[in-house]
Amino acid sequence: MPQGKVEVVPEDGLSTRQRRNRPLLAVHTGEMKGKSTAAFGMALRAWNQGWPIAVYQFVKSAKWKIGEENALSALGRLHETTGEGGPVVWHKMGSGWSWSRRQGTETDHAADAAEGWAQIKRDLAAEAHRFYVLDEFTYPMKWGWVDVDEVVEILVKRPGNQHVVVTGRDAHPKLIEAADLVVEMTKLKHPMDAGQKGQRGIEW
Repeated sequence: MPQGKVEVVPEDGLSTRQRRNRPLLAVHTGEMKGKSTAAFGMALRAWNQGWPIAVYQFVKSAKWKIGEENALSALGRLHETTGEGGPVVWHKMGSGWSWSRRQGTETDHAADAAEGWAQIKRDLAAEAHRFYVLDEFTYPMKWGWVDVDEVVEILVKRPGNQHVVVTGRDAHPKLIEAADLVVEMTKLKHPMDAGQKGQRGIEW
């Protein structure tokens, strides 16, 4: 799609402006790093447009210090002070559980995920935000902690002009089919292949 030119103009009865501004459901999946990073980059663009932003972080531990959280929260405070950009809210689902599932029980994790999804449903129904990042949400779907069919139906039928980005490995085929934009991060090389662990400013 060079220079932003579309390859197909659908016969959907919409004007170019209407089609250009329709809300999108995006999925960032694949084995390589960068899925959440790309979603937070989109959130920065949304903030610059003055859109209300909500991040729901499903699997990274609530105890971890996430650089993007600090940065976006600072931008949220800037909005509160000056009116620049848009408001930002950041939800961590649960209290310290992670994809390793070493803390708490399976039942605890499932309950946390279900409550997180319930909050998203409430916010979507209320059109509480304009841009949503459902970070690592593919995992609760994969593990059966939320109902895939319900998730897809709610996201597809969300009201208003709400953009949603879902990140995480192993995105469910039904979610991929329903999404407007799907990217798969594929690893070609990674420092970990040479024995290097994550580092400040790159991984967090």
